[in-house]
Amino acid sequence: MKVGICGLGTVGGGTFNVLKRNAEEIARRAGRGIEVAQIATRHPNSKCDTGSTPITADIFDLVNNPEIDIVVELIGGYTVAKELVLKAIENGKHVVTANKALIAVHGNEIFAKAREKGVIVAFEASVAGGIPVIKAIREGLAGNRINWLAGIINGTGNFILTEMREKGRTFEDVLKEAQELGYAEADPTFDVEGIDAAHKLTILASIAFGIPLQFDKAYTEGIARLTTADVNYAEALGYRIKHLGVARRTEAGIELRVHPTLIPADRLIANVNGVMNAVMVNGDAVGSTLYYGAGAGMEPTASAVVADVVDVTRALTTDPNNRVPHLAFQPDSLSDHPILPITACESAYYLRIQAKDHPGVLAQVATILSERGINIESIMQKEAEVQDGLVPVILVTHRVVEQRIDDAIAALERLDDVVDKVVRIRVEQLN
Repeated sequence: MKVGICGLGTVGGGTFNVLKRNAEEIARRAGRGIEVAQIATRHPNSKCDTGSTPITADIFDLVNNPEIDIVVELIGGYTVAKELVLKAIENGKHVVTANKALIAVHGNEIFAKAREKGVIVAFEASVAGGIPVIKAIREGLAGNRINWLAGIINGTGNFILTEMREKGRTFEDVLKEAQELGYAEADPTFDVEGIDAAHKLTILASIAFGIPLQFDKAYTEGIARLTTADVNYAEALGYRIKHLGVARRTEAGIELRVHPTLIPADRLIANVNGVMNAVMVNGDAVGSTLYYGAGAGMEPTASAVVADVVDVTRALTTDPNNRVPHLAFQPDSLSDHPILPITACESAYYLRIQAKDHPGVLAQVATILSERGINIESIMQKEAEVQDGLVPVILVTHRVVEQRIDDAIAALERLDDVVDKVVRIRVEQLN
């Protein structure tokens, strides 16, 4: 089986090294040898000894090479990568990619073209690096009706929140270090604003619930506005703050949302720290399962890429109509269950209200919440932290539809005794 690797950066270099180092073991698993027959890259990788492997600077030289059976797309981005993948499919070649943005945004079109041409597009490495969570949901949990899934699926955000909690550092300070360590890009928007996680969540939700990919309907909220005070208050209430992707099936539709979330501190996923990733999946038969590991990195991601290459090799003798469907469900059986707007989603909420230190403020807050059918689970008024006549009031509500919380926050912010915007963070029990 002859493989062409497009892109020899971090993941491309790792993929080449793993295929070369473990060639004998991989051949035993795949049933035939797998050889890197060509590489397309503009920049050499000092961590790869490519030896006599042919190298081209033009990715389309590789895609049009008649000897290549599998094109491994590791260049990233939306535009050139899409053109590359569609051309490979047109040429009858199978594709393996780690490109979550490409799959989340253009996957429906790409999979339709692949079905037309009878080829496979494999994308395990697009979500959670080396954790085989796509295979687990698509194949291992195929007998289940998936109820919900929730994941820490961006290592950069998780590193930042871990440092803020453990060392009391500010968001800006930790972000700068994350950039210096190579965890975050010079422009960290995709990581800290939740876009990267939303790409991955879109893919997971499609596989879990049998719906088309709909990235444009995912709700995203970042972590840039979180403060160490909120991290500490959450801890005092028995919670940890994580940047979580949540997808849940309801009778009204599918919740698809990425945002900071309070999770009870005793949950396993609440103790996933640093740059590690974890995904919880709840099925009606299996209950809750947890998938944990390295969500990025040279060889962890290469592990998933190579596993896809092996899967494609194994499936070559299979009737194209009887292969594992790209999105787990047969393409003519995808559901039109709608994606819910965030205002129709249901959650519990953490609210931090900066109020004047006057009698009766708590009574006003309680009245506004009660009038909207919002019950309070716990409340703290930090009298010891009064500054300039202002006291923080922290409360956690029971589960309620978000529209009610929006209405309550608007009413709270109109009170004369409430200063600044009310801080709102969603709470998930994950039980």
